Amino acid sequence: MKWLFARHGVRTAQILLTHEDLADRHRYLNARGTINTLLDLGVVPIVNENDTVVTDEIRVGDNDTLGALVTNLIEAETLIILTDQAGLYSADPRSNPDAQFISLGQAGDPTLEAMAGGSGSNIGTGGMITKILAAKRAAQSGGHTIIASGREQQVLSRLAQGERIGTELRATLPVRSARQRWLVDHRCVCVVAYRWTKALYVRW
Repeated sequence: MKWLFARHGVRTAQILLTHEDLADRHRYLNARGTINTLLDLGVVPIVNENDTVVTDEIRVGDNDTLGALVTNLIEAETLIILTDQAGLYSADPRSNPDAQFISLGQAGDPTLEAMAGGSGSNIGTGGMITKILAAKRAAQSGGHTIIASGREQQVLSRLAQGERIGTELRATLPVRSARQRWLVDHRCVCVVAYRWTKALYVRW
């Protein structure tokens, strides 16, 4: 990954996060400060979940959710999710020839969640439902989400220039304060951690 950016004279830095890093207020603020400092220095942060120390019981789970969490962390204006489809469809275009392309929608629209299978869907990690839910989460900080194909030529440059590509899910939800977003994003971590610790105690 590093050499791809280096070919264009762009410096990068890898940041490995865990859900615990984002759940702890002090570590959360440190992560935000680090990312913002790198951006101020012209360095592109490459953010991944730290799989070497994370457990299945307490993890972010997928890159769509991680992207939304980072969007809220640094209060980014737009979250761009690149996938193998042109954007969001009313049905799976690979199996349904009547699937309609959706170029514009609202983040947090429950009809979109229902269309993609709902939050309880068994669609695999990284499926369209995770992207719709990520857009909903990013909208808490006022961030819009664009879902587009990573196979489009120069897709990021074209989006930065204002070209309409893929599906745009606009943020229309009330914007929460930074502390409110932190509390909403990570309240589930405390519940999961408590249940996991309690289960270990019972087995012991």
